[in-house]
Amino acid sequence: MRWQYRDTVLVVCTFALFVTVFGRVALSPVVPDVAAEFGLSNAVIGLALTGMWFAYALTQFPSGILAEWYGERPVVLASVSGTGLATFVIVGAPGFVVFALGAILLGGLAGLHYSVATTLLTRLYGDIGTAIGIHNSGAPLAGLVTPVVVSWTAVRYGWRPAVALTVVAALVIFALAVRSLRPTEPRSPDRPLSELLETGPILNLLSRPPIVFTGVIAIVAEFTWQGVASFLPAFFAQYHGYSTTLAGTLFGAYFVTQGVLQVGVGMVADRFGRDLAIGICMTTGIIGFLLLVAGPGLVPIVAGALLLGVGMGWGAAVFPRFMDRLADAERSFGFGLFRTAYMTVAASGSVVVGLLADLFGWPASFGFLTALLGLVCGLLLINHVLGLGY
Repeated sequence: MRWQYRDTVLVVCTFALFVTVFGRVALSPVVPDVAAEFGLSNAVIGLALTGMWFAYALTQFPSGILAEWYGERPVVLASVSGTGLATFVIVGAPGFVVFALGAILLGGLAGLHYSVATTLLTRLYGDIGTAIGIHNSGAPLAGLVTPVVVSWTAVRYGWRPAVALTVVAALVIFALAVRSLRPTEPRSPDRPLSELLETGPILNLLSRPPIVFTGVIAIVAEFTWQGVASFLPAFFAQYHGYSTTLAGTLFGAYFVTQGVLQVGVGMVADRFGRDLAIGICMTTGIIGFLLLVAGPGLVPIVAGALLLGVGMGWGAAVFPRFMDRLADAERSFGFGLFRTAYMTVAASGSVVVGLLADLFGWPASFGFLTALLGLVCGLLLINHVLGLGY
């Protein structure tokens, strides 16, 4: 197959996603070091990280507006460079207040990328499930690489040089993006902000039955992803008694599987339908959870981690499902709005999963997530059997 410009865009956007995720994930391994230096509890540091994740969710919608005005290229460049600049603020923070502001700034600027890049790829590709799957692989790749590299650097040189690796990565990818991405025509350069923020069109879009239906699926899936990403290593260590090294290895296997096989999820979504691909992800995730909780040995646990990785590759099917239900002119505005809406609601996943584990144990906590995935399967089945067309 001949290499095309759209393939260059896909590669650059995937690396850009890698950088924005790298920057956010890089803070987690150094939380104890930051808390020790500033004389604060882990809970207070965690509050700053919570602010970062909420800022990430809230900027999904404004990123779509910026793309309407200026085109996708400037927004992607702003996100990558902004990730580096915000990280620079964190690295040079003289105290916790500046650190927290830097973390929130990092979340907001990193959040500009995903919705806009997905919209751009949707304009360039026909098989958008495959393209989105490849693009999404940048996130789990960062989730695999970042904790290892940052932890190793922090042990030898301190937390500030370790976090500063984000600045280096951002500079490299920014230079690549500037060189490789062509200017993109804005969809509505003269459209006033007051028109974009009119409650009528927003409520109209978010109240359409197919959008609501897809939104419920996205909320449940993202809620589950948040819980798994936050507590899977702790589950391995506390429930199964595995060492930190083994727990981290299994967590890495989960991330790699999610990153690689969600490309296949996108292909299935393109060829056989979005709902079938989503159903496969949910069913695979259910089996993965059951093996993780009930597995009598390491082999079932490994199988469970890999199956759960496949299940959490749902984005390559859910996001195309949403795009299919938008007019071309609505995609920049609509997808950002959709992302902000479902991610804000689903952001409580980590808190709920951790609370359930503390109160009732890991089987109950992961059992709750299993039931949620079963709910999605039920919704898809009802929609198909009754021919609701959602």
